[in-house]
Amino acid sequence: MNKPADLKLANVPVWINGKPLVPQARMGEVYNPATGQVAKRVPFCDAKIIDAAAKAAAAAYPAWRDTPPLRRARVMQKFLALMQAHQKDLARIVTEEHGKTLPDATGSIQRGIEVIEFACGIPHLLKGEFSEDVGSGVDCHSIRQPVGVCAGITPFNFPVMVPLWMFPVAIACGNTFVLKPSEKDPSASIRMAELFKEAGLPDGVFNVVHGDKEAVDAILAHPGISAVSFVGSTPIAKYIYETGARHGKRVQALGGAKNHAVVLPDADLEFTADALIGAGYGSAGERCMAISAVVAVGAAADPLVKLLGQKARAIKIGPGERDGMDMGPLVTGQHRDKVKRYVDAGVKEGASAVVDGRGLKIAGHEEGFFLGTTLFDHVKPEMSIYRDEIFGPVLVVLRVNTIEEAIALVNRNPYANGVAIFTESGGAARRFSNEVQIGMVGVNVPIPVPMAFYSFGGWKSSLFGDLHVHGVEGVKFYTRTKVVTTRWPHQDTPAPGFHMPTLG
Repeated sequence: MNKPADLKLANVPVWINGKPLVPQARMGEVYNPATGQVAKRVPFCDAKIIDAAAKAAAAAYPAWRDTPPLRRARVMQKFLALMQAHQKDLARIVTEEHGKTLPDATGSIQRGIEVIEFACGIPHLLKGEFSEDVGSGVDCHSIRQPVGVCAGITPFNFPVMVPLWMFPVAIACGNTFVLKPSEKDPSASIRMAELFKEAGLPDGVFNVVHGDKEAVDAILAHPGISAVSFVGSTPIAKYIYETGARHGKRVQALGGAKNHAVVLPDADLEFTADALIGAGYGSAGERCMAISAVVAVGAAADPLVKLLGQKARAIKIGPGERDGMDMGPLVTGQHRDKVKRYVDAGVKEGASAVVDGRGLKIAGHEEGFFLGTTLFDHVKPEMSIYRDEIFGPVLVVLRVNTIEEAIALVNRNPYANGVAIFTESGGAARRFSNEVQIGMVGVNVPIPVPMAFYSFGGWKSSLFGDLHVHGVEGVKFYTRTKVVTTRWPHQDTPAPGFHMPTLG
């Protein structure tokens, strides 16, 4: 993890008031995970820089708020076209800094682009309600208005898709925005800011800052920021929610996950195993919707584990930009080592290591942050490899006898982001969907990430706040409802008295 001595490293700028700049600040390092080399430097913003971004957003807010929603939507349509045109370029940036394969990066960007498509319909989504004659000569209507300056704090695993869950909806609703992407892969956010400006977005409406906890705390404490969206681990999500709320902000904080896949004996096991391999090991397991725990019911267990083992060993691992790769490296050396320690713990705790990914070396990329696929069987709920969100290429199998036991096991877990069931029984799937206490459910769908016109979010320790991201709930989060009651009195209308008016 060394930077070449003869290479002058590029600095990733911040984006404030429509311009890139590199502020005087502490600097962090951005790695190429496939090589283990430092590729760029990124400024770690302090409260002064955060304040400059927030003030730029506040200055731009009145004019953008007063821009008709249809005109805002037209800017969003131009941004959509530019994102589509530059999708492959953005995917290359993601692969260079995150490590995921190019097809995986391209697919994730497409899911983010779908949120821009949703935001293009904002004039319809901002419509209020109207009731005539709620009282004698009295009408009542509601309107949705933006909340002001909003901020997003996003994770390393989806440096394009997750920010796109937030800022297109917020900005289309008439808000201005300050984005703090992960300092591990920050460049894609700057490229999106450039494209947004090219689409005609006024300066100051969208700003990008970088940094660590100091920058986050400055966002949470800033009096000019009205709402904060976050995606990350559960401990940090809880901190973001509590700190932001204490400062009077509206907060949605999406936390961690331990997503289960329940496999019934009647499932098509070949189809199921293929689905679970992609869901468990795609993007090296660095997905908040990755399947990390398989619950094999009854007779499904032995043949399923055999298939999973065969397919896990066949996964092609290498640099993300290389053709034909199924899985790339992990994002940093520190994270790879953390995941490896979980594999060590699983072996020590007595789980059966069907496939062991430790010790993998990729020729020509020996310094890269690679870790092979690991599959554990006979895992017990008390083991750390089940309890904790590992966020790596580790899939664990637990065995139960009945669907009732499977539902109870899933519902006991403190995380409640996503879950899947594999079965050919409609009755079993319907019962499971009704009884499982999880925010997003897939039936023979391993990663049930909803389309942009539905909301994304979990329950329990996977979400702090009342509203999920994107979809109609995203519009609700980034707007406030105002209700207007109206009377136009005639000369013969009696004046209001001292009693509580009934409007009748």
